[in-house]
Amino acid sequence: MIECETITRKWGNSLGITLPKEIVKSQRLKEHEKIKVLVLKKNGNLSKTFGIAKGKWKKSAQQIKDEIRKELHSVR
Repeated sequence: MIECETITRKWGNSLGITLPKEIVKSQRLKEHEKIKVLVLKKNGNLSKTFGIAKGKWKKSAQQIKDEIRKELHSVR
């Protein structure tokens, strides 16, 4: 998984992002290629978000992280 920071920009009635040249090159991305993007709001508070579900999940945090990593790596 590669991480970068970018800024959303108005694109018609939608928002778009620009991927840095280094990521495009290292991942060999091409125009019109499908990719998955994981969106985490920089100023978002993850503990507040995940605190809502505290005690409701049957899996440990480590199991959830492992599943997310596995899914992200299978996208390549």
